[in-house]
Amino acid sequence: MENDSGFYAPLSYSAWLPWAGLGLLFLVAAWLAFVFLSTRQRQRAVPAASFGPTSDPSILKRDYLRRIDAVAGEAAAGRLSARASHQELSLLIRSFVRDIAGIDAPRMTLAELHRQGIPAAALAVSSLYPAEFSPEPRDTEPRDSVAAAAETARELVRTWN
Repeated sequence: MENDSGFYAPLSYSAWLPWAGLGLLFLVAAWLAFVFLSTRQRQRAVPAASFGPTSDPSILKRDYLRRIDAVAGEAAAGRLSARASHQELSLLIRSFVRDIAGIDAPRMTLAELHRQGIPAAALAVSSLYPAEFSPEPRDTEPRDSVAAAAETARELVRTWN
């Protein structure tokens, strides 16, 4: 029978078309997973840093005394500002404590240094704080402040037991 209303039924889709759509979605998901997994950085097992006392403290002391003299010499020659010199000396003191005693001092605050039971190191570091952290540059100070700070650092290294 003929339809006189002019309405035509929709065409039916092929049975393979939904499967093609699902396959395309699967390919896109697989591609995204590949890109994500292939470009991420691998987690490498890094052993934790172990700080332990050195086997020969005299060699370590000699090395740190040489480093302190180098910083003092750079400051005296004018190649290193007073603030930078104090910062370097503070780092040298903290590194020395780490290397000789096994205490991770470069990452500690002054209060933590006091709590660690190393008052000599805490006192030496605290003597450097005014020049190291003051708001105005200390480059106008006489170079004697760097020499005094270097002597404080040397004294700590020499007298460490």
